[in-house]
Amino acid sequence: MRYTLLLHYPEMTADELGDEALAEGQQAFTAYAATLHSAGVLLGAEVLQPSSSTTTLRADGGALQVQDGPFADTKDQLGGTFVIDVPDLDTAIEWAKQAPSMDYGAGGVEVRPGAVYTVDGVWTPNE
Repeated sequence: MRYTLLLHYPEMTADELGDEALAEGQQAFTAYAATLHSAGVLLGAEVLQPSSSTTTLRADGGALQVQDGPFADTKDQLGGTFVIDVPDLDTAIEWAKQAPSMDYGAGGVEVRPGAVYTVDGVWTPNE
């Protein structure tokens, strides 16, 4: 079963974090990804650019609206994702508890099962 771990945490610039904290965070995420990979459960991962670089599209009454910024304006933002393939939700939760962003305050990790995914352009049920 595929699960996406959505990592939410307060956004801070590199200057706000400082060189030492930035290096520690990068090391923590590298180690986490390596651990998931070594366990054979990692399908993909991505750290996202800051929400200030986001563009959001909406269709309102047939008219396209393009907005600078994320869908929701909140203190905590979606900072990255890990897609894992594990037997069940309990196992996904165990992996999510180890995500470095769990140490970054109230943001937390959202564990969401996939419904379908693509293989060679064909939608496949997540089972």
